[in-house]
Amino acid sequence: MAEIEKLDGKSMDIVADNIEKLKEIFPDVFTEGKVDFEALEATLGEYVEGKEERYSFNWNGKAAARRIAQTPSTGTLRPASEESKDWESTENLYIEGDNLEVLKLLQKSYHKQVKMIYIDPPYNTGKDFVYKDNFKDNIRNYMEQTGQVDTEGNKLSTNSDASGRYHSNWLNMMYPRLKLARNLLKDDGVIFISIDDNEVANLRNICDEIFGEDNFQGHIHWRRRHNQPNDKTKMIGLVAEHILSYSKNKDKYKESGVGKIELTGSFSNPDNDPKGEWASKPWKVGSDQSGSRYVITTPTGIELNEEWMGEYETYKTHLEEGRMYFPNSGNGVPRKKYYKFERENEGQCATNWWLHDKFGNNQEANDETTDLFGQKNIFSNPKPTKLVKNLISISNAKNDDIVLDFFSGSSTTADALIQFNIQNRESLKFINVQLPENLDESIIGADSKTKKQILEAISFLDSINKEHLITEIGKERIRRAGEKIKEENAAKEGIENLDIGFKVFKLDSSNIKAWDSESDDLEQNLWDSVENIKSDRTSEDLMYEILLKYGLDLTLPIEELELAGKKVYVVGLGSLVICLDEAITLDTVEDIAALKKKYESDDLMRVVFGDNGFKDTEVKTNAIQILKQSGIDDVKSL
Repeated sequence: MAEIEKLDGKSMDIVADNIEKLKEIFPDVFTEGKVDFEALEATLGEYVEGKEERYSFNWNGKAAARRIAQTPSTGTLRPASEESKDWESTENLYIEGDNLEVLKLLQKSYHKQVKMIYIDPPYNTGKDFVYKDNFKDNIRNYMEQTGQVDTEGNKLSTNSDASGRYHSNWLNMMYPRLKLARNLLKDDGVIFISIDDNEVANLRNICDEIFGEDNFQGHIHWRRRHNQPNDKTKMIGLVAEHILSYSKNKDKYKESGVGKIELTGSFSNPDNDPKGEWASKPWKVGSDQSGSRYVITTPTGIELNEEWMGEYETYKTHLEEGRMYFPNSGNGVPRKKYYKFERENEGQCATNWWLHDKFGNNQEANDETTDLFGQKNIFSNPKPTKLVKNLISISNAKNDDIVLDFFSGSSTTADALIQFNIQNRESLKFINVQLPENLDESIIGADSKTKKQILEAISFLDSINKEHLITEIGKERIRRAGEKIKEENAAKEGIENLDIGFKVFKLDSSNIKAWDSESDDLEQNLWDSVENIKSDRTSEDLMYEILLKYGLDLTLPIEELELAGKKVYVVGLGSLVICLDEAITLDTVEDIAALKKKYESDDLMRVVFGDNGFKDTEVKTNAIQILKQSGIDDVKSL
């Protein structure tokens, strides 16, 4: 009797995938399926270095952190359409869950699909949370961190600087997440990571290892505050943070076109200049510069004998071109115009020093959230959208590129991306990932006054959700920001196509029951192997788990059909067909086979059934033959 192959219940096996790649390059170093390291060393020749004296960056727990990045996840992402916005049409994702597990689950579907990653992780100040990953069972670890089950030592907690492994704890959290994130980047992709002085040196070291020193793009110093600090306890006041940038492959990044910083400034056209909007700079020389002295007569007849920026002939040329502007109704000192179209054509290469006036600051970021929510201090030091928009711009993301933020917090990245899209007529998509930690717990390290202020600021959210979860505020920010952006740009061309929605998914254990090797209840285990779908899961839950296993985009169009009385999901215009109903007859199977012709698809069509979904074994056997006759060879069961 023909058997239908079962779907693997795990996420992408990164180790197995890497071994296959190694086999393609060095087939001669494999013996009986294993790597012969002596043969590999001989093949690599002079590029092999001994262990005794070599440069390396190590810490306590690094080997375990590397292993956990390679361990497949057994979890899934469950859809939450009721918490989403524009579920049927949006191509954006908001995923709630431990980002380590989520990054594993995204490995197949979004492998080499992400153009840009921006993260603002915990800075390890002594009050920040560090996720204490459970190397044995990461889904259980996620449940513990979100307070869904009891814990014995693995509960989310602050990483005190009194800890003997203060830096190691932080590195063990970051290392596997960055390893997994690199797999998701396109070959011409780029990552930006915000950090402060506490871990910038260690972050540079692990990024050099993961992304390669040659792919280091720059170390941006961003002035995050506009005022001077007044801290008498420190010799040097801290006004700047760091942003490290790495490309996946520097040559591919360069080939794709290096982006420029976003045009900012007050471009306008008060004199109706036919060349369009412009900004201006003084033509008069400042006190620390030298220039040429000559007389300029204003349009109102005032003679100005000063030192000017250029020679008199240059001034005359600019005057004839209409490039000189005299403010104060023609009485003022002349200013040279810089046209917006010229700046757009030239572009502006990003430097590594970003001032607060052009790239935003913490106060501006707080003002943005206050404007949206009508409450102050909802988040501590959120990032301004102006900063993130410029990061998107220099990444050269365009068309349908994906931007990922797996420490999404206040959802600045999503807000900035929607603004960027309407301002630049682009259609970028975002993926936000955030642990649904309760704010009451997440500010445990704050002083009592700060904690009271934050809790008072978010009290209005009782009307949205009874728990003050960071994810609830993040989702609500996207909803409000999207509507605000549409309202402010109502007259702009293309506004009707602006995607301000998002699909919500939540990390959970697999919908499929696993064999419990530790249980003594053999009868229950045997029953579970027959009735293998968890009773509280829906067919939609199962459908999206199947999409992840096949490595399909979670935002693909999905059509729900009824064929011979059974519910059938058609994903991506026929690339995958799923029927999870029970008592399936050959009538349904034949209707599924007919879909191959209906969708006129020459591509591979895959079909998935429930393992016990057929009316009887005869139907199951004949189903395989009927589908093969229609050119459908990939048939699996859950």
